Amino acid sequence: MARRLMRAEAEAVCGAAAGLGAEFSTAVDLLVGCSNAGGSVLVTGLGKSGLIGQKIAATLSSVGITSHFVHPAEAAHGDLGRFRARDVCIALSYSGETDEVVNLCLQLRQDELPIIAISRGRGQGAGRSTLERLASVTLSTGECDDGAFSPAPPAPTCSTTVTLALGDALAMAAAARLELGDGAFAKRHPGGALGGLMRPVAEALRFVVGKSLNLVPDDVSVAEACRLSETAIRRPGAMLLVDRDSGVLTGLFTDADLRRLIERDRGALDRPVRDAMTRNPGTLGDSALVRDAVAMVREHRRDEIPVVDDAGRPVGLLDVQDLIAQRLIRAD
Repeated sequence: MARRLMRAEAEAVCGAAAGLGAEFSTAVDLLVGCSNAGGSVLVTGLGKSGLIGQKIAATLSSVGITSHFVHPAEAAHGDLGRFRARDVCIALSYSGETDEVVNLCLQLRQDELPIIAISRGRGQGAGRSTLERLASVTLSTGECDDGAFSPAPPAPTCSTTVTLALGDALAMAAAARLELGDGAFAKRHPGGALGGLMRPVAEALRFVVGKSLNLVPDDVSVAEACRLSETAIRRPGAMLLVDRDSGVLTGLFTDADLRRLIERDRGALDRPVRDAMTRNPGTLGDSALVRDAVAMVREHRRDEIPVVDDAGRPVGLLDVQDLIAQRLIRAD
């Protein structure tokens, strides 16, 4: 029964996706126009649809589109004051006949506010639901047989899943149209693992050039390089080697490189460090995000990542232990 239910939910979402067309584009236009006019997207629904509406409003807010959830029953007791002429309402009701939602939309229609309905929809003529007739545009969930999973009770399942998927699609499409990218999301979602991944990588650096990290000219000996790299704080697991004249990064020399070098040749400490360094190591720009560093660690198994400016000059060194400490990657 559980497998049948989950397959039915997946098929319902795919069916709604296949049916997207001009109505969806119109709905996105309404959200974009609302955002550009400085309005808010107010989402309403009752019961399970209300819970889904709260998530849709939260998603819109996360991507940079001002949004709030309004309980349809509370609207008649003062919350209608939240609606302004430049706002848009997303109204959720699978049947399209939920009294509280319909009554709210009747008032909004009189005030000429645009309404995006998400409901079973696709009725014709007199067969259309009340919410469809009131809405500026209706996005259809299609027919969802929520009661087909006996012996389980007929709780909303497929219908709420499709409603959520349509709401997510609206939010992401509108954000893309408005060109609200990573910066908008990071500003509104600074906490948790997602927020951590969206931080600039420069904010995650513990080893910063000029403060806690010494740059080493690549023409000195290995022994001298080790001495020059020492700082008063905990030593990083690698040194950044630069051209003496330009200051541009030329290589990376890790503790593991030093160990392997001495194992091969006890007299190697007197050789130029440039002969033993890793040339052209993978780097990140100082405008990169922490998620880019996480991807580099996972894909290329890098333990130390130099961070450079636009001219290729080092600004710091990101150690994999910093990412582990922030629980952005696992130690294994």
